Amino acid sequence: MQPKLAPLTECPCALAVETVGEWWSILILRDALQGLTRFDEFERSLGIAPNMLTRRLKHLTESGLFERRLYSERPKRYEYVLTEKGRDVFPVVVALIGFANRHLAPEGASLLLAERGTGRPITPIVVDATTLQPVTAESATVIAGPRASNDLRERLAARHAATQARSY
Repeated sequence: MQPKLAPLTECPCALAVETVGEWWSILILRDALQGLTRFDEFERSLGIAPNMLTRRLKHLTESGLFERRLYSERPKRYEYVLTEKGRDVFPVVVALIGFANRHLAPEGASLLLAERGTGRPITPIVVDATTLQPVTAESATVIAGPRASNDLRERLAARHAATQARSY
């Protein structure tokens, strides 16, 4: 975990990375989104050391992404079930798969996303929920939200002014 720096505490990217950005956390969430729930399933799928898996599952549970549920009394065994918050990570995992397939797989993709019902491969994109238009770096920017501090508003205004000056 990185220390919480004041300018980063208002940044949604920094907050998300603090919660799910660690290497193993993303892979655990990827597997959970495909139906794995049990410690031994994650361990087998990932080849992760048990102590590391324990720490990551504890963090993800404390962060509200998993709910820990007892499934066996003797011996006591728990499964890790995604919460709504955990299921909301799905578009992030999809975006990472799409990015890797487009830019990091010169020999071709080894894993594709597909429609569950038909098996038809799909290519993920991010779209605006209102217009259904693709959201790209060219079509979107960040603006201050209703709870933004004055400091954040000033930094965004300075950033906007700098990019405007460069565009002339």
